[in-house]
Amino acid sequence: MNKKSLLTFVLLLVAALAFARKPAGGDALRYSILGDSYSTYEGCLTPDTNSIWYYRPESAQLHRGNDVRLVEQTWWHQVIRRMGGVLERNNSYSGATVCCTGYRGDDYSDRAFITRSNKLGEPDVILVCGGTNDSWANAPIGEYVYGNWTRQELYAFRPAMAKLLHDLRANYPTARIVFILNSELKPSINESVHTVCHHYGVPCLDLRDIDKQQGHPSVKGMAAFADQVVDFLNSSKR
Repeated sequence: MNKKSLLTFVLLLVAALAFARKPAGGDALRYSILGDSYSTYEGCLTPDTNSIWYYRPESAQLHRGNDVRLVEQTWWHQVIRRMGGVLERNNSYSGATVCCTGYRGDDYSDRAFITRSNKLGEPDVILVCGGTNDSWANAPIGEYVYGNWTRQELYAFRPAMAKLLHDLRANYPTARIVFILNSELKPSINESVHTVCHHYGVPCLDLRDIDKQQGHPSVKGMAAFADQVVDFLNSSKR
């Protein structure tokens, strides 16, 4: 194969790969999910070593008293389908905190949102659902810090929340980012999320009236969750 033929082959291959990334029609938005247990589902996580809370039907012994059985029942699957999008990547990790402090004060830096935020592929839309485990684990709140974070500061919620949104903005400058805040969290977590989201100009959706079983959205709760996200995406400015 001469150089001209080789160049033509390479260009055609690149074009084919680029086209393959797009669904039929070529205009569907790519959605990435950055979350915790609320956004997990067996077989749908990248990487697949992330801890899972929602399992397939054949894993019935692991359902923990929650009636969600199908991926189609998850909030994020419903949202992406109804918005006409495609899943780019779901990097959710059960039990993960935004900051590096987890349950019992353990070091969660390996699974923290701030650690996973640069592993979302090439999304057009990023839906972040976090803060629940920081609230439940009583992670330190800390002070508002908007740059030059020390490692120790990132073990507290406010500095880590700021770094999370800073990094998402920096790593995905053209993506639409929405933070989704769970209901029934500590007031200090709610206040912190609203303050940091305002600072970075990231819209925040406050969930309400989400039916839960074992602290996690049920089928009914997932449907309400999806409804609120779809309504928010359709009504809010980019």
